Amino acid sequence: MDIRLTEYTKFSGCGAKLGPGLLDKALCGLVQPNYPELIVGYAASDDAGVFRLNDELALVQTIDFFPPIVDDPITFGKIAAANALSDIYSMGGKPLTAVSVVLFPQSKMNIEVLRKVMEGGLISLIDAGVALVGGHSIEDDEIKFGFSISGIINPKRIMRNNTIEQNEILILSKPLGTGLINTALRAGMASDTSLKKSIEEMTRLNRIASEIALSANASACTDVTGFGLLGHAAEMVCGSSAGLTIHFSEIPLIDGAIEYARLGLIPAGTYRNREFREKMVNGLSTLPTFAGDILFDPQTSGGLLFSVSKERYQEVLVRLKETGHTANAIGETTNEIGVIRVEL
Repeated sequence: MDIRLTEYTKFSGCGAKLGPGLLDKALCGLVQPNYPELIVGYAASDDAGVFRLNDELALVQTIDFFPPIVDDPITFGKIAAANALSDIYSMGGKPLTAVSVVLFPQSKMNIEVLRKVMEGGLISLIDAGVALVGGHSIEDDEIKFGFSISGIINPKRIMRNNTIEQNEILILSKPLGTGLINTALRAGMASDTSLKKSIEEMTRLNRIASEIALSANASACTDVTGFGLLGHAAEMVCGSSAGLTIHFSEIPLIDGAIEYARLGLIPAGTYRNREFREKMVNGLSTLPTFAGDILFDPQTSGGLLFSVSKERYQEVLVRLKETGHTANAIGETTNEIGVIRVEL
C-alpha cells in the first residue's frame, strides 16, 4: 500500500502528548471520593492505575493512542500496541485484554488503511498474549490509533515509578532517539539505518524487560515515553527518598540521534518537556546543546527505566543483552533526595 501516514498528521507518536505543565494544570484541583481499594490513581503520575480486587490480585489499567510515527500502516499498528502495553509492563503487570481506540478521516483515507493499522496492532497483541475484545471509533481530521489495556497484577509486587532507593544502579532497556528520528523522517532526512533501528526498538515489547526487572527486585520502574528521559526521571525522584545522577555518555542511542539533534531536527515536545522540568536538573548547562535535546526527546514505545541493587545490576544487563535489548547502566541513585544531576 503506497501511502505515507506521517504526511497526513501535524504531530507524531508520543510527541503529540499535551505538555506535562499543561496537563498538571488540567488535573489540578480535581477531587474524587476516597476509594480504599484504589492503590494507584491519576494523582500519582504513575504509568497505570491499579485497583485491588483481593489480597493477592489487582486490576491494572491504562490507555494510550496517538497519530502515526511511521508511514507504513501495519508498522504503525504494531508500535501503537507495543506502546499501550508498555504501561502495564512497567508496573510489573500482566496484560490480558485490549480495546482499540480509532480516530479516522474516512473522507481522506481508504478504509483499507485502517484495516492494515488494526492488523498491525493485532500482531503485537497476539505476540503479547492479549485478547482484543472490542473498540470504539470516531471520525476525525487525522488518523490516530491505540488501545485501552487491562491486566492483572500482584498488589504486593507493584513496580511504582517514585520508590527509588539510595545507592542503586539505574538501567535503561532501550536506546533513545525515536522523536528525533521521526522528525528527520518528516523532513525527508532520516537514513534507512536510523529508521530501521528506530522501528525495531518501537515494536519491541517491554514484556521481557519487565520480567527481568521484577525478578531482580527493582525498587522503581517507569517507561520512557512522551516526557523524555529526564521528564520521566523527574517523576522517579518526586516523592522518593533518593536522587539520581545520569551519565549521558552511558546512554544507548539510536544511530543518527546525535546528528539529527545537531541539525536542529527537534520535536516540539522536546521544548515543552524541557520548559517544565529543566529547573529540576543540575548540570544541563555543562552538556552540549544536542545532549540536552536528546535527554528531553519525547520517546514513542521507549524502554523501561528502573533501579536495581549494585549486587544485581550486572546480572540484569547480561540478561537484557542476551534477549536482544540495547540496554545499559546509565547512572545511579544517590542520597540527594529529589535531586537530578546529569554529567557527560
